[in-house]
Amino acid sequence: MAGISEIYPSDRHSLAEVDALLASEGIRRDPHLDYICALRDDDGTIIATGSAYKSTLRCFAVSDAHQGEGLLGTVLSHLMEHELMRGYASVSLYTKPKSAKFFGDLGFYEIARVDGLVFMENEREGFSNCLARFEQETATFCTEKNIARPAVSQTAAIVMNANPFTLGHRALVERAAHENALIHLFLVSEDASFFPYRVRKELVQAGIADFKNVVLHASGPYIISSATFPSYFLKDAATVSRTHAALDIAVFERIAKALCIGSRYIGEEPFSETTAIYNDVMQEALPKSGIACIVVPRYEVRGQAVSASDVRERLKEEDFASIQELVPEGTLKFLESEEARPIIEKLKATEDVRHH
Repeated sequence: MAGISEIYPSDRHSLAEVDALLASEGIRRDPHLDYICALRDDDGTIIATGSAYKSTLRCFAVSDAHQGEGLLGTVLSHLMEHELMRGYASVSLYTKPKSAKFFGDLGFYEIARVDGLVFMENEREGFSNCLARFEQETATFCTEKNIARPAVSQTAAIVMNANPFTLGHRALVERAAHENALIHLFLVSEDASFFPYRVRKELVQAGIADFKNVVLHASGPYIISSATFPSYFLKDAATVSRTHAALDIAVFERIAKALCIGSRYIGEEPFSETTAIYNDVMQEALPKSGIACIVVPRYEVRGQAVSASDVRERLKEEDFASIQELVPEGTLKFLESEEARPIIEKLKATEDVRHH
């Protein structure tokens, strides 16, 4: 065999071979990839492939003619070495249920499973350590704020990306904070948005500073953003949304149990059909796990629902006059600063800034 090599975006012929091999497995090439590799036979034909996006592995396929030869293990070992060189010691992957045992035998551990999808990682205690971090952050917060740990019925959660943090996000937090004794606010920490996690965290911290019962957690890799959720082996957008929601719920149930969370607050979704489907699944599934799902109407300005996507569109045009009605003072101050200039330029260079 000719060995494993990287496939570059400019190599259309090899990418077509990869696509054909993936198609034979009933999957398609994921749009979120930053590394693709392939194993060739002596004639130069691609007979196995695998890919990565940041710290996640995806898009594995082996030619039918070479099944049982251990090629998938060879590709996986190559990808793991590549990830380690990029600084990712902790790696996760998504696979079909029929392949879960194979990856388990190669050192991956199951985190959650839903119909058609298994979420795995290479660290036996990875998820447990994340839960321990959430618990430690909560204990420290309650000690500092002199808050007694409340009952499950008075403990709620919010998950947000805040790309960027708006008055709509603040209204959601305010509602939950008013109705509960303790709020766990999980901020998606994957850098798959226009606003990097460091900036989003600062804006959220500034925007919720006056709430004394909200503990902020970095989500880690277990609360999965839509930008990095694998869609390459799901047939359509609706299936992607439903499976994403189901996986999110499966993971969240374990987080809720560890932190004694009794409810989850979500914002009403009047704009995105995919997010609306996601919300519908949560409203149906969370109560079955004993977790209330509370949908909060969108915060409105001049009769229009506020959204982060709307802020990004206006920021693209540098329409700060209208933006100031949609965001807290801390967010506006950042958006008008020189530090925001690279983000604004990136927005200007992107045709669609809503679906990020």
